[in-house]
Amino acid sequence: MHDGPGEPKRRDRRLDLASIARRAPALWCRWATLASITGALAWAVSAQAAEKAGAEKEGAVKEAMAELEIGAAAEWNIPGGGIGAGPSVGIEFTPIKDWLEIETSVSPMFGSGRTEWETELVFKKPYDLSDKVEMMPGLGLVWLYKTGHGETGSSMGAVALVDFQIWPSAERKFGWFVEPSYSFDFGREHERSLGVTVGVLIPIR
Repeated sequence: MHDGPGEPKRRDRRLDLASIARRAPALWCRWATLASITGALAWAVSAQAAEKAGAEKEGAVKEAMAELEIGAAAEWNIPGGGIGAGPSVGIEFTPIKDWLEIETSVSPMFGSGRTEWETELVFKKPYDLSDKVEMMPGLGLVWLYKTGHGETGSSMGAVALVDFQIWPSAERKFGWFVEPSYSFDFGREHERSLGVTVGVLIPIR
């Protein structure tokens, strides 16, 4: 039996829909990362505007409205011992001074024949260990998008971390951070991993 005149068009439409469905998780991950970083920066600007204006009138040193984090990350799966590594970029801001810091970041991890994009949203409590060192334990959520071995998939997870920040000078023109972490994937395989991120802090004023 031969297909009718409209059958090839209907097949083309089905193929197009299947292609869009396969690309949807990757597109969602990219848009979610861009939206979270843009939203975080906008919130930081509005939340700190009044405080910055007051500080400028008094001649005080400007508070950073946000901090850009640029570095490298590594991760070890447990059990199994698979290792992944890659660059990391994030932004951190302070909605409640001395009480709450919010960090959003994205890290592509390469290793074990696959690529894993990790987008995190973490809530942290800051503690001053000295004039130049801060410690911030935190909890948050992570969005995972994995490709490799002919398969793709996405899932949600949780992350716990401790962020150590070192500021060489009182002006805090730049700093360093070391961030060990533990994450748990809520997906089908329930993967667990230990990780560490290190890099440079750049205040945005």
